Amino acid sequence: MEIIEKKILFEEKDIFSILGWNDENLLLIEKSFRSSINARGNTIIIKGPADEIVIIEKVLNELSYMVKRNGLISKDDVLSVISLFQHTNESIQTTNSNSQKNNIILHTAKEVIKAKTKNQIKYYESVLNNDIVFAIGPAGTGKTFLAVAMAIAALRRNEVSKIILSRPAVEAGESLGFLPGDLQEKIDPYIKPLTDALQQMLTPEKYKSMLDKGIIEITPLAYMRGRTLNYSFIILDEAQNATITQMKMFLTRLGAYSKAIVTGDITQIDLQDPKLSGLINAKNVLKNIEGIDFVYFDEKDVVRHKLVADIIKAYDKHNSQKKLIDV
Repeated sequence: MEIIEKKILFEEKDIFSILGWNDENLLLIEKSFRSSINARGNTIIIKGPADEIVIIEKVLNELSYMVKRNGLISKDDVLSVISLFQHTNESIQTTNSNSQKNNIILHTAKEVIKAKTKNQIKYYESVLNNDIVFAIGPAGTGKTFLAVAMAIAALRRNEVSKIILSRPAVEAGESLGFLPGDLQEKIDPYIKPLTDALQQMLTPEKYKSMLDKGIIEITPLAYMRGRTLNYSFIILDEAQNATITQMKMFLTRLGAYSKAIVTGDITQIDLQDPKLSGLINAKNVLKNIEGIDFVYFDEKDVVRHKLVADIIKAYDKHNSQKKLIDV
């Protein structure tokens, strides 16, 4: 899909009202689309797919008209205009069958991201219907990738105002404090799978823009203590390496109008004592709480190279035999 840039000039007396205080109206628009949107003086610069730029221009022109007519526009006005033009555009597009549509999580500039397997579909539906979802299973089953897609989709629907991505920053006995570099350099190796997923779904300009504006935040788990996260979509990845105390701390950060996805593989625990894993503990402690759901994946859900499923099966078989011998 071709990415283009368009500059739209507005009257200087109207631009502040269109952008909103601290550019809050512009941020609402940007979160709802794939394109990156920036303001330079009284010019708004949009960079993204051509068909989407047409919609964004219509949104901005409608807001400009409302400013001229009413003087001021509210957040609800902006959301209503975005919804109007998005709905109009969707209604004229060719759509697939209902069963296929229900599996679509996110449209990106490169691809359409869908839930493909039975458990992935269950995962998607569970996230839509619950505030906290635990996704547990082996590597390659789409736990993290689909979580990021669902977070971006929720952001575009204006259900949340930011995405927060986190991971335990202690693996195989190594802690942040002993690693070289500043905080960003220290956490980069840990959050690479998350940033890889984001960069696959967003254009480089959009990704950088959302990071710079704080719409996307990436932070180690330990740095979330004491926060209350409102209007946020929070993903905790590699949660099998969070301790019981850290897991409780993370889950109690959830604020108003927020969702959380916790992903992990209980066969890949790097803690010195696996019994201290917060993910294993959460399975037992939280299983009967309404609004919290657990979704389990297996080798049938692997969407990586076809050999990955065979590798997982072989290791599971080996571990089962080893347990029988040990007994």
